Amino acid sequence: MNVEWVDSHCHLQERYRSTAQGEVAAVLERAAAASLVGLVCVGTDAESSLEAISLATDVAAGRFGDEVPVVRAVVGLHPHEATSGTGAIAEIIAAHRNLVAGVGECGLDYYYEHSPRAVQLVAFAEQIRLAHEFDLPLVIHARDAWDDLFGVLRDEGVPTETVLHCFTGGPAEATRCLEAGMTISFSGITTFPKAPELREAAALVPLASMLVETDSPFLTPVPHRGRPNEPSYVPLVGAVVADAAGTTVEALAATTTANARRIFGW
Repeated sequence: MNVEWVDSHCHLQERYRSTAQGEVAAVLERAAAASLVGLVCVGTDAESSLEAISLATDVAAGRFGDEVPVVRAVVGLHPHEATSGTGAIAEIIAAHRNLVAGVGECGLDYYYEHSPRAVQLVAFAEQIRLAHEFDLPLVIHARDAWDDLFGVLRDEGVPTETVLHCFTGGPAEATRCLEAGMTISFSGITTFPKAPELREAAALVPLASMLVETDSPFLTPVPHRGRPNEPSYVPLVGAVVADAAGTTVEALAATTTANARRIFGW
């Protein structure tokens, strides 16, 4: 069986600057060699969102050849950057609507709290409204803020396609996400020995509601801890998630790839 993967959340575009384009080409080639057919490059502010669009455009134009994965761009404001306001994000989406595959990553982060909570709540609500306005998927970042997260979603309405990226909760939080109609994306954290609650959550999430990601260059999975993460490592995440879910790698790859194609539109 031909296994195909999609890395549903990475930040490869942050390497896509004038001094690193050769490095990006190598990363894309390694991703293709690892059977990846798609990458979702996700913005965290206006600059990285525009870089994601630029990378997706150049890949589509064949700048890196015809054998590399398709790249889709998601545009948003991370809660760490919430004090910047969402005005520029709204302008980017409106100006590049045909190139934007989603809104995010947005949400709430009360662990680091780099932006005040009240400001995070406003930015999150505004980006949910953008997802509704432009009929785009929503990509959520959530850390230590579950009750407020679900409160904002209740008030604004959960977009039809909503992804809880880099899930860090346990079975109880996974159940709340599923009840809200979300798709849950598992990252390299699931490979960490000290993350049994994530594997317990993966055991109860239906494949139809699951994605896999690297969140690269962060959260490098075992056995590559200590090195920069990259999309070619997503099969390592998938193997651990498949084991936790009691399914085969082939079934998990096929379903999560189909889910990513449905959500992000390719």
